[in-house]
Amino acid sequence: MVLVKTVSKEKPPFTVSDKVNQDVSVKMKNFQKMKNYLKCCCVLLVIFVLVFMVSMVHIWGQQEPIDDFKENSLAVSQRCIDWDKLQTASLPNLKYAKPSALQLPRTDVNILTPWLAPIIWEGTYNYDIINEQFKQGNYSIGLVVFAVKKYVQFLPEFLRTAELYFMVGHKVHYYVFTDQPEAVPNITLKTNRFLHVVESEPYKRWQDVSMQRMESIHQHISNQFYKEVDYLVCADSDMKFNDYVGVEILDELVATLHPAYYGTERNHFPYERRGVSEAYIPADEGDFYYMAAFYAGTVKGIYKMTQVCYDGIQKDRKKGVEAVWHEESHFNKYLAYHKPTKVLSPEYIWDNAMGNREILKKKRFIAVPKDHNKIRN
Repeated sequence: MVLVKTVSKEKPPFTVSDKVNQDVSVKMKNFQKMKNYLKCCCVLLVIFVLVFMVSMVHIWGQQEPIDDFKENSLAVSQRCIDWDKLQTASLPNLKYAKPSALQLPRTDVNILTPWLAPIIWEGTYNYDIINEQFKQGNYSIGLVVFAVKKYVQFLPEFLRTAELYFMVGHKVHYYVFTDQPEAVPNITLKTNRFLHVVESEPYKRWQDVSMQRMESIHQHISNQFYKEVDYLVCADSDMKFNDYVGVEILDELVATLHPAYYGTERNHFPYERRGVSEAYIPADEGDFYYMAAFYAGTVKGIYKMTQVCYDGIQKDRKKGVEAVWHEESHFNKYLAYHKPTKVLSPEYIWDNAMGNREILKKKRFIAVPKDHNKIRN
C-alpha cells in the first residue's frame, strides 16, 4: 500500500497592492452607479421640462390676450380686497317718478327680446340713474370709425357732432382708421377726450374696405384697445350724431335694428341664403336684421365677434364666395347664434330720406345725404 501525503499550498499573504486594486474597483463600480443615476435624473428632468412647456403653450394658445390682462388683473385685485372693510358705492339722492311693476313705459313698441335683452327706445329708461351707476366704474369708451378714400370728407362733421352728443361727461378715445392721416381734422377736444389716428390700407373695392374692418378691429384690440378702453362703439363715418348717445347703449354685445327691416318678417330679411357661404342663415332662423353701421360691446365681446366674422370672411374668400352684404352678412350670422345682450332701436340709425315715423321720439345717429355711387367708386 502506498501512502500519498497531500501537501496543501498556503495562500500567499495579502499585499498592499491588492488592497489598492480592490479599493479602486469598488470606487469605479460606485462611480458607474452614480453616473447611471445622474443620467436617469437628467432624462427625467428633460421630459418634465418638455411636458411643462407643451402644456403652457397649449394654455397660452387658448387664452386671448385681453383675457390675460383683464382677468389676471381682476384675480390679483380680488386677492387684495379686504371684504369686511369694503364700502358699497351708493347713488346720489336722485328725484324721479316711481317706476311701475304693472305698467309698461311704452306700449307702441316692443321693449324686450325673447332672450330678455332690452330694446332701447326713448322713454323706456331713466338716463340719470344708469349714468350715475356707470360713473361708479370709471370706465373708458372707444369710438372706432373708418374713413378711407372719399369717406374722409365726412370726418369733420362726424367728430364735431360726436363731441356734442357722444358719451358726454365720460372718457372717450376716438380711433380713426384712414389712408389719409393728414386729412384728419385737428379739432379741439373736451377734457378726457383723445384722438388716435390709425393708418389703414386703401383697398380698391369698397366691399373689401368694408370687410377688412373686422380684421382691423380685431388686431387693434389685441395691440392697443384693451389697454385703453373698457367698451368699444363702432360706427360708419358717413353718419352724424343728431342727439345724445350715452351709456344706455353699452353692454356685453349690442346691435342696432336696421331701419329698413325693423318691422318686417323673417322671410324678407336680406340674410345670406346661399349654403356655400359661411354667412348662411336658414330661412326659418334669425331674429332681427341688424345694421353693421353702429354696434357696441365690451372689448372682449367685440374681440370675439370680430374674430368669428373675419374667420368666416377668409373661408369665403378661399372658396371664391362673397356674402351678399359683405361683413354685415357675417355680422348677422354671428348674432343669430350669439344673441346680443342689448338691442338698439332705429333711433340709433336713421336716414331722413325714409321720412318720419311716429314711434321715433328721437333720431340720435343719422345718415349724411350723399350719392353712394360717387362715394364708393
